[in-house]
Amino acid sequence: MTDAATLKERVCRAIDAHRDEIIAIGEDIRVHPELGFKEFRTAKIVSEQMTKLGIPHETGLAITGVKGKLRGARSQATIAYLGELDSVLVRDHPDADPETGAAHACGHNAQIANLIGLAYGLVESGVMAQLDGDVVLMAVPAEEYVEVEYRLQLRREGKIEFLGGKPELIRLGAFDDVQITMMTHQSSRQEGGKFSVAGPSNGCIVKLIRYEGRAAHAGGAPHQGINALKAAMIGLQAIDANRETFKDEDHIRVHPIITKGGDLVNVIPADVRIETYVRGANIEAILAAAKKVDRSLKAGAMALGATLHLTTMPGYLPRLVAPRLAEVYKRNAIALVGEEEWWDPSFGAGSTDMGDVSHIMPAIEAQARGATGTGHGADYQITDPEIAYVAPAKVAAMTIIDLLMNGATEARAVLEEYEPPMSKESYLEFMRNLAQEITWQAAED
Repeated sequence: MTDAATLKERVCRAIDAHRDEIIAIGEDIRVHPELGFKEFRTAKIVSEQMTKLGIPHETGLAITGVKGKLRGARSQATIAYLGELDSVLVRDHPDADPETGAAHACGHNAQIANLIGLAYGLVESGVMAQLDGDVVLMAVPAEEYVEVEYRLQLRREGKIEFLGGKPELIRLGAFDDVQITMMTHQSSRQEGGKFSVAGPSNGCIVKLIRYEGRAAHAGGAPHQGINALKAAMIGLQAIDANRETFKDEDHIRVHPIITKGGDLVNVIPADVRIETYVRGANIEAILAAAKKVDRSLKAGAMALGATLHLTTMPGYLPRLVAPRLAEVYKRNAIALVGEEEWWDPSFGAGSTDMGDVSHIMPAIEAQARGATGTGHGADYQITDPEIAYVAPAKVAAMTIIDLLMNGATEARAVLEEYEPPMSKESYLEFMRNLAQEITWQAAED
């Protein structure tokens, strides 16, 4: 039986042998960004690389997802490693697509490079024959919860049910043969360090709001109208008035935007639209804050006599961390880059659909520095290709070896110590129960 150190050396050499190709893939995707459920070019790159390596795989999962599987000597456990296909919408980013405004201002292009690098390492090193488990390599769509109206249209057409990629893949059964999941997200933190494991994070629900008023001449007969914009303004002010009631430890974030404020300046606005997330550190806090948001929105309608159309959609669950899995990853990251290059995790106020996965199985979202600038900002750039594109594949491969060697003893220990709060079935039921549409009309005097 070959020892773990030898296997890790072999897999890292195999990754290094393809270093230039891995970086080139990451850079190519960086300048060809695609938004969620539209990542056809990026998915094709993944599929072509898997074909080149002889990895059996499926395509078209949740529209653009790709899933390959490598078999070990025995199937004692299955570990999935994920890479996210999509980008964000940052029109003033220097690499933004001039037509769509899409830009890789969050590093998902590097995630796909990590995924391909891991594939090269596991296949060309031959280590799978020494492991007692299987590895799923999955390129997943639509982590960024954007273009909500477009995704709702996909849902109306029956192409998706959930508006995020991982929830949709859970529904479709893509994780049914997986017991443990890992991925790496690139970080642009200014402090030192090269690797970490992300800590717990906020989850969120998503709300689409439409105030319906009555149009009238804004100068000549405003008394004949019902000003939907004024109703919206009062609703937003009422949300702000509730902020002091949110407990600090719940990390509540409510950040609405007005996507339509009216049609013509000389017409009383009769159709005003808002989108918002309601984020929080746990499910109970999110639901409690959401009730206050709904109540505030109704207050705006009541004040002006407008009608409120309120659509609530499931977003993402708070991210949980599997401690033993995180510890195995930490040991391998330190072995690669040194203890001084590890930073301790902290709470994340953003949201990710990796939180959904972590509610049904042990999961970690590792972090690799590799970038500078503001996440989702115009100045975000990959500045350390080695750490962003190549090194995460090595740490992931080393971690997988530790988990799946010797009868997958370590993987089985991770599974024994982690009790997921939900089954797939209870997760789907919970998410579906979050979805609701209500119409509320102020009573006439």
